[in-house]
Amino acid sequence: MLFSVLTIFPEFLTSPLSEGIIRKARNEGKIRIEISNIRDFALDRHTTTDDRPYGGGEGMVMKPEPLAAATRQVHADHPGKKRVILLSPQGTVYNQSIAERLSSTETHVVLVCGRYEGVDERFRNRYVDEEISLGDYILTGGELGALAVIDSVSRLIPGVLGCSDSADKDTFSRNLLKHPQFTRPPTFENQDVPSELLSGDHRRIEQYRFLASVQRTLERRPDLIGKVLFSDEELRLLQKHGLDRQIPGAGNTSGRS
Repeated sequence: MLFSVLTIFPEFLTSPLSEGIIRKARNEGKIRIEISNIRDFALDRHTTTDDRPYGGGEGMVMKPEPLAAATRQVHADHPGKKRVILLSPQGTVYNQSIAERLSSTETHVVLVCGRYEGVDERFRNRYVDEEISLGDYILTGGELGALAVIDSVSRLIPGVLGCSDSADKDTFSRNLLKHPQFTRPPTFENQDVPSELLSGDHRRIEQYRFLASVQRTLERRPDLIGKVLFSDEELRLLQKHGLDRQIPGAGNTSGRS
């Protein structure tokens, strides 16, 4: 997977993309990341990349010429299929499903980091395939969004994570929040690790984790629970513990697998 990032602040991205799992994935050739400075494509000696909006109003707008030239350069350097994504508060709110789609269907993602009051609409119309937002709040720029996309998509690429099951069992992988986690010592400040996790019985451990995951989702993100597709075995376990009554449609979903 190749990520091309277009930004006016390349240094903002350098350190986060050179640490941890991302650094390891880059070193092993599982992902590639190229960062282009949009200012390098400005048309004047002051490397201007923004200007006042037509019609007046607050703030500045990113000019279309440097953005277009930077994007065209990526296309020239890397012919072939790619998806150009603008990080923008007006975009679709990013989630795990989008990350999974990008990791499974794309080999080259171009991330354009918006700034100020936005980008010239003509650039968006001509060059952008998709807009993504991290959420319903405003950041100073799209760089944090680009980092989030790179990190979340990269970890879904086979071999990037040390444990092959990690991504499949993450929070949001099934619209269930992940179960509580514990490590040594077995007792901390008078709080004990649940006995199921110490039992050595793998089936009992999995059942505990599943139930704890459902309970946590009901408590913290009840909006997600109705999207979960439970197997017949899971439904029987939910019914046994009385949790099926809190889940919309769980009482008439037999036959699912």
